[in-house]
Amino acid sequence: MNKLFMLSLSCLVLSCGSTNKKNKDYIPEYMNTITAANLKKDLYVVASDEMEGRNTGEEGQKKAGKYLISQYEENGISYPKGADGWYQPVPSEFMQRAFSPKLNDSENIWAYIEGTEKPDEVLVISAHYDHVGMKNGEVYNGADDDGSGTVALLQIAKAFMEAKKAGHGPKRSILFLHVTGEEHGLHGSRYYSEHPLFPIANTIADLNVDMIGRRDVEHKDNGNYVYVIGSDRLSTDLHNINEEANNKYTHLSLDYKYNDRKDPNQFYFRSDHYNFAKKGIPIIFYFNGVHADYHMPTDTPDKIEYDLLAKRAQLVFATAWELANRDERPVVDKDGK
Repeated sequence: MNKLFMLSLSCLVLSCGSTNKKNKDYIPEYMNTITAANLKKDLYVVASDEMEGRNTGEEGQKKAGKYLISQYEENGISYPKGADGWYQPVPSEFMQRAFSPKLNDSENIWAYIEGTEKPDEVLVISAHYDHVGMKNGEVYNGADDDGSGTVALLQIAKAFMEAKKAGHGPKRSILFLHVTGEEHGLHGSRYYSEHPLFPIANTIADLNVDMIGRRDVEHKDNGNYVYVIGSDRLSTDLHNINEEANNKYTHLSLDYKYNDRKDPNQFYFRSDHYNFAKKGIPIIFYFNGVHADYHMPTDTPDKIEYDLLAKRAQLVFATAWELANRDERPVVDKDGK
């Protein structure tokens, strides 16, 4: 065979190989590192009696925070560029509310993976790591609320870091934000939104994960759903990205019941994503609904459905991957109402 032809053929093969590698879909490979076993390992620590219900600013919450930091360090993930450390202090005075008990000083905890191509654009993935503490000597473990979201963040971050170590890091930066004081009034997320480490204008979206480890009465016979709230309030793009990620990778039933503007529960206003939405940042709130153990001492880690928790966390990861790597940030084309 002609040498020139052979050389041309070799170049074509190499070129095609390069293109295939560049366009390879890495989501399943790293999404599947988010496992029920790893989530269970973390949650049995975060929601243990030792953490005394993780009440805002109390010793148990601080112990839980130290565990989170230890896991980020173990996985080679650092605190954000431009920060002095793992903590964003949230002073007691900021959390004061009329007719409410005075809270101790507390902290948001943040971890960060810098983007490879658009590092100044930041995706936030949030969950609150506080709960309601102890009452009458009983520990309110908060395994689902929001231990489930807290450990999901750990495993999502670990998956992104494994991708980065293999040369497939996100194009945009990702801030993993564990906020404090949610149970007492969304204080930690409000503090971050008013004192952001990265400019609000550069924050492309917030994916908020609050209670994703259980099922509610309406889905007692369906272990394959998640409520999606707020995805279309500010951005049609964001809504479509989440839908497409689910259709391609996780095949959950996406329930929009609580996204109804007339729903009496008004969950859209009741978790940390709302403080980002108020600033015009597109958000999604992932939620399993309430159950009989909500805000009870019986919200314990043995009642979590870990396979379901893993699948929901994988959806958050897949949506986050698309947001962090697509050419354009999601367009804000709605008013948030």
